[in-house]
Amino acid sequence: MDNLPNPAQSTTDQDIKPEAPGSLAQPDIREAVQAWAKIGILSFGGPAAQIALMHKVIVEEKRWLTEQQYLNALSFCMLLPGPEAMQLATYAGWRLHGIIGGLIAGLLFVLPGALVVLTLSIIYALFGNVPFVEALFFGVKAAVFVIIIEALLRIAKKALHQKSHWLIAGLSFVAIFFLSLPFPLIILAAAIFGYLNTDRNLLSETATLPHKGFRHSVKTLTIWLIIWFTPLLAVMAYFGNNHLLTELSWFFSKLAVVTFGGAYAVLAYMGQDVVELRGWLEAGQMLDGLGLAETTPGPLILVTQFVGFLAAFQHAGGSPLLMGLAGTLIALWATFAPCFLFIFVGAPYIEWIIAQPRLKGALNAIIAAVVGVILNLAIWFALHVFFKTVTKTESGPFTLWQPDLSTIDLSALALACLSAYLLLYRHWPIAATLTASASIALAIKLSGIA
Repeated sequence: MDNLPNPAQSTTDQDIKPEAPGSLAQPDIREAVQAWAKIGILSFGGPAAQIALMHKVIVEEKRWLTEQQYLNALSFCMLLPGPEAMQLATYAGWRLHGIIGGLIAGLLFVLPGALVVLTLSIIYALFGNVPFVEALFFGVKAAVFVIIIEALLRIAKKALHQKSHWLIAGLSFVAIFFLSLPFPLIILAAAIFGYLNTDRNLLSETATLPHKGFRHSVKTLTIWLIIWFTPLLAVMAYFGNNHLLTELSWFFSKLAVVTFGGAYAVLAYMGQDVVELRGWLEAGQMLDGLGLAETTPGPLILVTQFVGFLAAFQHAGGSPLLMGLAGTLIALWATFAPCFLFIFVGAPYIEWIIAQPRLKGALNAIIAAVVGVILNLAIWFALHVFFKTVTKTESGPFTLWQPDLSTIDLSALALACLSAYLLLYRHWPIAATLTASASIALAIKLSGIA
């Protein structure tokens, strides 16, 4: 990550050996709750900033984990789909106080941001057509485009180290942008390629399986699969197979297990599925959702909560607010319940898993594919931000997006250029850049220039 050393490639420990007596602090539950609540409230700025914040608190200040333990856990979380920062917090909590500690850490990392996003989603749904609010989000859209570009450059720098990675990135872009192939299929193909093209003989001979029994792992897996799916099956039983809330349940569950690469990969998948295939949201609303998630604490993947709320608010029937709240709860449950499953099942095996070269090869190929997917996201959003009219044309297996050049929005282009200057050259924080762009957009609206 940006603010941390590179994750360790392998280790010789088995199950992470205990430190010498007195070398690590042992907090009680009350102290842990206070620390995790503080981290959850202050976790602005995306995964890199969040991981750096946790490192400062639990490694440097509290000394609850060693540097090596923290980096090993980070390596493992990067192998998983979903928000690595939230999963890392869950692991640290689990290591300190078992299952209850993991639940406390994970929930406190998510809940403050989730409450803020819910409040902003309600305001957006009720008052989004007010000129004042529209002007603010007009500025947010322009800035978010630049944020996506910055993320693309950052991830590409880390991911594209070999010719094969560049090839994977290029093919994934063509597959999703021109052929509209499903995101999970692209990720699966990249993972298989990376797995098969890695030398299995590179495995560390000293990496051995932990002492945890197979039965214990199966029991944990079974319990958490039941916890994950029981509420979603209840939604299906009550509302029926074809109701929007049921569709949201399975859509976000599928999303939770295929979205390697973080929230921007999620956006790329949702941009294709939610906007183009299902029609639950418009492209501009997706950008607004990402803008909300960027300016609130908690994992960036909380953008799924905004999508769940707005889709249900607009299309589920009944009371819009009640349906929106249901959509929010479904999105949160389907997104984060699997994170606890992954950590509680996999945590005892961290040292063995991260020593597997083929798993690392698959991960590297997946991240390379995500670069191409995010490039697709950037171009797709640019077309919808900078042009008022964009036509989708299909010819055989190919899909083409054609903007009407006469409908270019110069105000949006100017705001994007300003945001690029502030974020990429002046290195302003994301929240400050979003605020500046939104404020200038409001001033433009009030002045009557555009």
